[in-house]
Amino acid sequence: MVQPAFSAIAYVVHARSLGWDVVVASFEAEGRWVADSVRSAASELITVDTNSGDVLEAAVVRSHGRNAIHAVVAGGEYYVPAAARLAARLGLAGLAGAAVGQVRHKALMLEAVAAAGLQVPGFAVVREPAELDAACAGVGFPAVVKPVDSGGSVHVSRVDSLGEARRAVAAIHAEEGREFDRPLGRDVMVERYVAGPEFSADGYAHGGEVTVVAVTRKLLGPEPRFLELGHLTPAPLEEGVRQELASYAAQVVRAVGITTGPFHCELRLSEGRPVLIEVAARLPGGRITELMEMVTGLSLPGKVLADLTGADPHTAAVYGELAAKAAGIRFLTAGGAGSYTRLEGWEELTAEPWVAGGHVLVAPGVPVARDEADYSCRIAAVVFTAESPQQAHERWFEIGDRVRVVST
Repeated sequence: MVQPAFSAIAYVVHARSLGWDVVVASFEAEGRWVADSVRSAASELITVDTNSGDVLEAAVVRSHGRNAIHAVVAGGEYYVPAAARLAARLGLAGLAGAAVGQVRHKALMLEAVAAAGLQVPGFAVVREPAELDAACAGVGFPAVVKPVDSGGSVHVSRVDSLGEARRAVAAIHAEEGREFDRPLGRDVMVERYVAGPEFSADGYAHGGEVTVVAVTRKLLGPEPRFLELGHLTPAPLEEGVRQELASYAAQVVRAVGITTGPFHCELRLSEGRPVLIEVAARLPGGRITELMEMVTGLSLPGKVLADLTGADPHTAAVYGELAAKAAGIRFLTAGGAGSYTRLEGWEELTAEPWVAGGHVLVAPGVPVARDEADYSCRIAAVVFTAESPQQAHERWFEIGDRVRVVST
């Protein structure tokens, strides 16, 4: 695993539950540390600059020479190219080179999907600030401004005027925070805003087949930002609509060339038709993999590992028992207050039999971003079950009503 974080830690957990050895490559400095649970589970921890392709490759090849590696997986969005390169170097199953560019560069992604005859929003790439006026004139308002190569809703915002677009681009170019020690690129997407509810279609590709395991409803905070505040699996949809979303997502996955491994396809239902937001060749975040397993019985991390290694999916514990008919997660924030002192009603809520887990992500008193723009401002999460997708939706609102974030 290359620099495991967030949902990709599930690979480590699943592999170790099978008694498999896990080799982890991590920089172990600055902004690239692995969790203590990963460090203790790793059979070998390769301390190496995971942002340097040649150095990383040399270190992994040496490890492979000591003990054969049978699969390579990315520990997150930014390490999909590194994992693909290592898999190719070791002669293992992995993402093809052309697909890597198309899933990591949002403009190339939309171009590939449009070339396949699928509906995508109009867009333009701005490489220099002087190009912005023409891009906005061509795309029109409202529009969405985003970096071409970021993730996690970082610097993604709706703009309704040229002035707002200029400020959004300036904020991207002025960004000094570096996620995983990677600076944001200067290329920016100006994309036509797509109205409608948002969903994700998640699954895997293997042996030339694309399988959508579940369609999830994504619940977002107020615009102009697109902060994800919850997920509901399965999405509360009519079956025909769900099938249409899944079919569209599968075509998107084929269009960008994902032939092996997981995918996370985000889309909106606009005027009754699915429209791509973006697609990634990784596990979904926001604990969607956990929700999927609860309602389908399939471990997506386990299925990917079984496919990559050639292991029998049954002996690799890919399939389990269904835990619920529907499941969801609700994220809580400090509401822009900058910190909080307590979660009023938390103990009573998390004692409910339908609550599968309550997780405090940021301790009381610890500063959080006032600008609630991306996942970094979440302070707590509640995973829950329900008897139906509709009831899950109702419980998502109930959690928000019952827990009060008391701020300083």
